[in-house]
Amino acid sequence: MCDALRLHSGPLSAIRGATPASRNAFSHANRERNPEMAQQLFWAMLEHLQQLHPGFGGRRRPKFAFRFKRLIHVVDSTTIALVARCMDWAKHRRRKAAAKCHVRLNLQTFLPTFALVDTAGEHDNLRAHELCAGVQAGEIVIFDKAYMDFAHLADLSLREVFWVTRAKANLQCRVVRKFQDGIEGQILRDDLIQLTSPDSKKAYPVELRRVVANVEVDGELREMVFLTNNLAWSAQTIADLYRCRWSIEVFFKELKQTLQLADFLGHNANAVRWQVWTALLVYLLLRFCAFLSQWGHSFTRLFTLLRAALWQRWDCRGLLEGCGTAGGGGRFLGTPEQAYLPGLH
Repeated sequence: MCDALRLHSGPLSAIRGATPASRNAFSHANRERNPEMAQQLFWAMLEHLQQLHPGFGGRRRPKFAFRFKRLIHVVDSTTIALVARCMDWAKHRRRKAAAKCHVRLNLQTFLPTFALVDTAGEHDNLRAHELCAGVQAGEIVIFDKAYMDFAHLADLSLREVFWVTRAKANLQCRVVRKFQDGIEGQILRDDLIQLTSPDSKKAYPVELRRVVANVEVDGELREMVFLTNNLAWSAQTIADLYRCRWSIEVFFKELKQTLQLADFLGHNANAVRWQVWTALLVYLLLRFCAFLSQWGHSFTRLFTLLRAALWQRWDCRGLLEGCGTAGGGGRFLGTPEQAYLPGLH
């Protein structure tokens, strides 16, 4: 990176007289500079862009989510593999090291509303309270069974937040009431249940809803058990809501594969956090460029195009608006009636 900046020192100097950093200075900054600066910059930039264009990010939610007028939040985490022999602070298993990025994604804007970067040694449910602290009454939050903690679920219910999650295999409960008799479509069971385990019943003393449904995964039907505190939705709506959770996997794929959040420039905790928050900031800026230019192609193509034109004096919006599939132009397009085939009368 330092060598590349030195090669482009001319265009770099046009940015407020910036000069290329030396390897020693870059390494020292990664080790000593507080990553909260990048974190605060990301949230300030997100707030500024949304105030500048209130409609920013409002076109990516799944079609099913349009049926809901309330906000839908998806909570999940992604594990970022690191080099074990270089990163003792992030030891995950015996011979592995990893960091973990917890994200609460707004399904309406497809932008993160909360992010937490930490080591992968802790269980996900220990971070559930922090991730859902900003969810307001009447909103919906969807998360995997790794975040399921009955004390947390009870807290969400007291705050009048609707939640949907998957049940663990060792769930102990009894059926209080059946909402359907027999199998209806892909819905196998729809029951009102009460927890029977002493610890779980103490943490969540009221009834909750359990829906058992067949869900298509990789072309095959798999039986899944969902839990929710909403008794008014149809059972199919609950299954479809949980399917929306897969949208956050697209977000993680764009972050890790497209933005290449796999090769790290430093081995200490500060350097990793700096790079994760910088990747989130780059993702935000790319999404804003796509919003301004009404970009209709893939996120990967957007990243590749802007990376190739980074050191050129291009008008970014004009470049993206002019990039696309070829049109007819000023030439007349051929028609089948104009074809000439020798020997054919």
